[in-house]
Amino acid sequence: MEDRLAQIEARYEQLSALLADPAVLGDAQQMLRYSREQAALGERVALSRELRRLEREVAGARALLEDSRDPELAELAREEVRSLEARQAEVWEQLRLALIPKDPNDEKNVIVEIRGGAGGDEAALFAADLFRMYSRYAERHRWQTDVVSANETGGGGFKEIIFEVRGQGAYSRLKYESGVHRVQRVPATEASGRIHTSTATVAVLPEAEEVEIDVDPGDLQIDVYRAGGHGGQGVNTTDSAVRITHKPTGLVVTCQDERSQLKNKARAMAVLRARLLDMEQRKQATELGDARRSQVGTGDRSEKIRTYNFPQDRLTDHRVGLTLHNLPGIMDGDIDDLIQRLVDADQAEKLTAGATA
Repeated sequence: MEDRLAQIEARYEQLSALLADPAVLGDAQQMLRYSREQAALGERVALSRELRRLEREVAGARALLEDSRDPELAELAREEVRSLEARQAEVWEQLRLALIPKDPNDEKNVIVEIRGGAGGDEAALFAADLFRMYSRYAERHRWQTDVVSANETGGGGFKEIIFEVRGQGAYSRLKYESGVHRVQRVPATEASGRIHTSTATVAVLPEAEEVEIDVDPGDLQIDVYRAGGHGGQGVNTTDSAVRITHKPTGLVVTCQDERSQLKNKARAMAVLRARLLDMEQRKQATELGDARRSQVGTGDRSEKIRTYNFPQDRLTDHRVGLTLHNLPGIMDGDIDDLIQRLVDADQAEKLTAGATA
């Protein structure tokens, strides 16, 4: 443990020196990468230093206790030792949690893709409900959401909607949402009052930077066309929509939400890079076998993670066996308690894995 903490502090100091280097200051991408790495190490370094300070103070208080011949002074020293040791235990636990391997994507912005699954129009409406839930959750955290593309149905639902969420720690919270979401409710069009079951799939992808995914322009086929659907006269009468095809993988990304062709192209490229990064990470996870698996699931889009039962006002997350009520509040973005349970389960699994490694 001491060797590991010493290595972390040495790297932290090295990063401080690098961030003061004029060559690094002139490279925005490198500056951002080093700043993020140092910020990720900051909590561990602060806790390690606090623990060492407490160790010195405990040693001093114990020495005072052993040398004291005054009963009153000895009692004060004894109380000081108890207080310092209690604080020591707290800091040690915080440090133990801080040393859990961090997901390098945690502080990134995310791209969320929601698609209606089984259930036709009702599935599309559920996809729209999930989009609203995540949008309201983002608002509560003061994150920014921007729609990249949307394929709407006539009844206000979405066959597919792709949007960005920008804000500190967005991926660290939303990454647990990948998978199949199931809804059980009576559709508005159901005259007999029968409960229908529908699904929607959610994929949460960390935004990939250009330095992480190098896309060869020669591998791209870029088409521009006139945007359809809603969006205002300017969107519908100019060739502002963009379709990018990545020829080696066959991935196709479209964006037509902005009036500017350049903005649509930039957003489509962001989605393409995120998908390519996701493909690469999934490939690595497969090669590593169970190394990336955890109690809260693999994040596979085919994995049924949650059921929203409206007649019973009940949400069940199948990964951690959690049941919550107040679906109206949850669908309005009040999902912090739910996500925190998933974070806690993930950390507990990693702690167990670290203890047995």
